[in-house]
Amino acid sequence: MGAGTIVLLVAAIQAKEAKCCKGIEININGVNNNFFVDKNDILNHLIAIEKTNPVGKPIGSFNLRRLETELEKDIWVKGAELFFDNNEVLQVMVEEREPIARVFSTGGTTFYVDNDLTMLPLSEKFSARLPVFTGFPSDKKVLSAADSTLLSDIRMLSLAIQEDSFYMALIEQVDINLNRQFEFIPKLGNQIIVFGNASNISEKLRKLKLFYQEVMVKAGWSNYSVINVEYKNQVIAKIRGAEDVKADSLRALQIMQVIVDRAQKNSSDSLQTMMKDNERNSVDSSMIQQSIQRDDNVEPPNTNEKPIPQVVPTVQSVTKPAVKDVQKKLDKSLPVKKETEQPKAVMKKKNDYTPIP
Repeated sequence: MGAGTIVLLVAAIQAKEAKCCKGIEININGVNNNFFVDKNDILNHLIAIEKTNPVGKPIGSFNLRRLETELEKDIWVKGAELFFDNNEVLQVMVEEREPIARVFSTGGTTFYVDNDLTMLPLSEKFSARLPVFTGFPSDKKVLSAADSTLLSDIRMLSLAIQEDSFYMALIEQVDINLNRQFEFIPKLGNQIIVFGNASNISEKLRKLKLFYQEVMVKAGWSNYSVINVEYKNQVIAKIRGAEDVKADSLRALQIMQVIVDRAQKNSSDSLQTMMKDNERNSVDSSMIQQSIQRDDNVEPPNTNEKPIPQVVPTVQSVTKPAVKDVQKKLDKSLPVKKETEQPKAVMKKKNDYTPIP
């Protein structure tokens, strides 16, 4: 009886393998409304592996284990299972990877991450509506221990945000600062929400939701510039404008100091200019003596009119001792001119001199 049973089983298997594949049925699981790989992709992949259409081929010619391995090489395929049912139909069960967050690195790359912390590329077919994290410090395929821990924190925080539609509607993106802590940028308002690390996520989100429901609706969406929920049993909010007034006052003091410095500089420049002008326009005794000698040689104009009697000063009118006295006084009071600088003669009219009776 045992031998007969074995013979019957072998005959049944051989008979089934001799039959041909009548069709292919593909089922994709693991994704909620996000299809980064579809049935046509799986079918085309099977055709590429078999190098022909599987339908019509003998069942015995299929290497199901090899087909599963090749399908799992697709980054979006988490697992695959293939078998033939009693109707000679090839059943293809595919579990697709489901992204839970979109991450932007500091190097400029972007990728999805799934629940297994697998870094997934973007898809041309579908863009998932997920929490966005920016400032991830690495874009390498093999992460360091610290980066892996940070990616695990991103997974926990992203899943917690997706559990409540309020957080999904509130949070525009999550920034990762230099201390590897999280800051929320809300869609409504222009404040920053300091979240801290990934510890006590549920408690922090609960405090944030309570603050928005009880305080923000009364104070206004733009009344606070910073909301901090990282400390236990408290929410710290900074009123907008207090730091702005301090910054404006400091800026005003800086501007006033610049104005004072410029005024002092301009005053110094003006004084230097006046001193230079005095040196350039100063008159010494030699200029006076040259002027007197030049006026002594001037002849009265030759006209037909009757000349008006006037007295023309001569050299005898101003004696040499008088000129020397004037020269001594001027030499003491006026700055000494450089020898290389030639003095300019000053022309004076005849009427500038007082007639000597």
